[in-house]
Amino acid sequence: MRAELKEYQAVEAAAMNFVKSVAEGDSTHAKKLFIDEAVLFGYLDGELEHGSIEQFYHNVDTVPGGENFKARVDVLDVEETLAVVRVLEEGWGGRIDFTDILLLMKMDGEWKCVAKAYNQNSNTIQKK
Repeated sequence: MRAELKEYQAVEAAAMNFVKSVAEGDSTHAKKLFIDEAVLFGYLDGELEHGSIEQFYHNVDTVPGGENFKARVDVLDVEETLAVVRVLEEGWGGRIDFTDILLLMKMDGEWKCVAKAYNQNSNTIQKK
């Protein structure tokens, strides 16, 4: 059964913690969203990142979004206990565009992210 619109709004509000952290270069906000066991998968400048969400926190805390950073949150699906969110990012760190997919679960009445997978736009990959 599709969730009510108020649940879509709650999911979007939760995902905004992700955007705020990336924009500000401060993982504090994202730590409200992700569970401790959350996982991360994606290619950053052609190198596979995978494992603990701690890597994402490290990236955010060491590279601020920058003054030209922009983001858009699209809530793709909300079921009773499951949600899928797409976050489009432009200009992270002044050069990288990402598409992030966040998988959220409703736990103890709150929307929490259990997994983040991302794609870096190929035209923003910096070769080593």
